[in-house]
Amino acid sequence: MATCREGQRQRSEFCWSSGVCPVFPPKPPAPLHPHLPCLPLILISLPPLYLILPLLLSLTSPRRLSPPSCLPTLIPPPHIHTLSHRCGVMAAVTAAAVSLRSATTASTPSSTPHSHCSFPSATRTTAHRGLVIRAQAVSTDAAAAAPVKAKKESKKQDEGVVTNKYRPKEPYVGKCLLNTKITADDAPGETWHMVFGHEGEVPYKEGQSIGIVADGEDKNGKPHKLRLYSIASSALGDFGDSKTVSLCVKRLVYTNDQGEVVKGVCSNFLCDLKPGADVNITGPVGKEMLMPKDPNATIIMLATGTGIAPFRSFLWKMFFEKYEDYEFKGLAWLFLGVPTSSSLLYKEEFGKMKAKAPENFRVDYAISREETNALGEKMYIQTKMAEYKDELWELLKKDNTYVYMCGLKGMEKGIDEIMIPLAAKDGTKNICF
Repeated sequence: MATCREGQRQRSEFCWSSGVCPVFPPKPPAPLHPHLPCLPLILISLPPLYLILPLLLSLTSPRRLSPPSCLPTLIPPPHIHTLSHRCGVMAAVTAAAVSLRSATTASTPSSTPHSHCSFPSATRTTAHRGLVIRAQAVSTDAAAAAPVKAKKESKKQDEGVVTNKYRPKEPYVGKCLLNTKITADDAPGETWHMVFGHEGEVPYKEGQSIGIVADGEDKNGKPHKLRLYSIASSALGDFGDSKTVSLCVKRLVYTNDQGEVVKGVCSNFLCDLKPGADVNITGPVGKEMLMPKDPNATIIMLATGTGIAPFRSFLWKMFFEKYEDYEFKGLAWLFLGVPTSSSLLYKEEFGKMKAKAPENFRVDYAISREETNALGEKMYIQTKMAEYKDELWELLKKDNTYVYMCGLKGMEKGIDEIMIPLAAKDGTKNICF
């Protein structure tokens, strides 16, 4: 803060606007020459100086005080015009009014965030014109006590989430405890459910994944690269002791263009595991698919085939387990797409959940090779969703609705075809997944 003269009083805005302090008037400036106080005598003895009297008088008259150089410049430099209006405290302690040139600033369109997918909200654009910042004198203590922008609170259950505890070069060696085929013999392909023991050394959350490094070497003599798999069990595990992790894996076997039968390295390694065998585990990884914190949330889950894995972990926590700090009271709605009835996964478990909490759990199956809609179209997951499109759209407009998608990427286009017309009908201009 600037002060008057010797520092007895803080200088006010009046001082700077008038140039005169009402309490301590300015001292006359020092004369330009030591003989100037004897100016009348000099003029008498040296008449020719009379010709320059007007100039001398102008030099010795009182002048307007200029503010000290420590004060900020009242006309801001060009870069000041780029400052955001969110600045609450100016860097300098001043008593000046700072005006910025008239400008228009458009905010970036935003859409309501959701876990893994974001659903529609109207595009909003705001403008700021004639922006003026008033920087007032404050103490440095007050500036230090200015409110700090609060950290955005996460809506996911991400407390204590562990990632990448184990890596391919130093994996955790777990034990296969159980490995069971869960599709019928006539199903197009085999899907297996397996449980690995980890003695509590691989802590994970619902929605995370682990990596598996298959035994053996590739054709170049190097260790096989890891493959990521979504975890199919809750954090407590299938045995409820937090010492196991489960996977849902489909055996990959196909014929290439040359007519050769090709087997996926990691999927076949896992499906062939016997109880007691070692398995190299990495991770856990991922935070995108974590469950929402809100126990009253609406959770819509879209899965195809083994994409059901993370949602089994969700549903076990919601309906098969009890926690002191979490009791699900919202709506969990699962859409599961498979090619045939013999390919349905965990159907008995979902039936028990439905019987236990009919108001909180809904499940709809889309069996593409056996079902059609009213137009005779194959029943894919997006086709099944279209039957409930109006109800789904109303749910999607709620602030606490979360949509998760896991499985074949091809279903995204079909969901777009359902939702975009509904968004246009409802007046929503922006929708993205």
